[in-house]
Amino acid sequence: MNQKWVTMRKDLVSLILKHTVTSRRHLTPELALHLVTPDCPLWRATEDQVPFKDPFWAFYWPGGQATARYILDNGDLVKNRKVLDVGCGCGAGIIAAAKMKAGRVVANDIDDYAVTASEMNAELNDVTIETSTENLVGDPCREFDTILMGDMFYDEEFANILFEWLDRLTADGKTVLIGDPGRHGLTTKRRDAMTLLARYQLQPHSCMENHGFTHTTVWQLNK
Repeated sequence: MNQKWVTMRKDLVSLILKHTVTSRRHLTPELALHLVTPDCPLWRATEDQVPFKDPFWAFYWPGGQATARYILDNGDLVKNRKVLDVGCGCGAGIIAAAKMKAGRVVANDIDDYAVTASEMNAELNDVTIETSTENLVGDPCREFDTILMGDMFYDEEFANILFEWLDRLTADGKTVLIGDPGRHGLTTKRRDAMTLLARYQLQPHSCMENHGFTHTTVWQLNK
C-alpha cells in the first residue's frame, strides 16, 4: 500500500467517522454499521453542506438488508464459497458472508468511500474482507461462485445492462442473489426469471429512510 493511498484512506476514515454513527437499527442487528441516521447532522443537511458526492454507502438500503439477513439465516448458502458483493455500499452483505464462513469475500464498489466504509464496518464486526474499486459489471468473475447485488435496479436502462450480465453469470453456473424492495428495474418479467427466497418487513426507521417502501425481498436468479 503506497503512502498516497494510506494518507487518502486516513482522510476518508476521518470523514466517515465524523458524519456517521454506529447503528444496529436495521434488519441485521447482529451487525454494527457506520451509517448516516436521523441522529446525524448530515441527515438534515442541504446538498451544498454534504461533503460527499452521492454517499449511497452511508445508508443501509432495503435490498442490502434483505440479502444480509438471508445470508445470516442461511449460512450454508455461502459457507466455503467465494463471494463477491457488487455495489457493496456499506458492505453489510459481504460482512454477513464473512461471518457465515465464506471462503473468500470481496466488497466491490467504484466509490472509494464505499470500500473504505466496508473495511471499517468489517473491522467493527471482527471480520476481514477484501475490497475492489474496479468496475466489474460485465466481467466474467471467474474467481467467484456467488454474486450478491442489492438496490441496483433503480432504472430500466441500467437494469437491462445488469440482467444481461447476470444471466451470463448464472449460465456459467454462478449463484446470483438479488436484494430489492421493488424498484422500477425489477419488472414482472425479470421476477419471473427468479425465485423468491424471502420477504421481510422493514423497521419503521428504514421505511422513513426509503420513501414508502415497507418490505424488502431477496431473490435468486434461476439457472
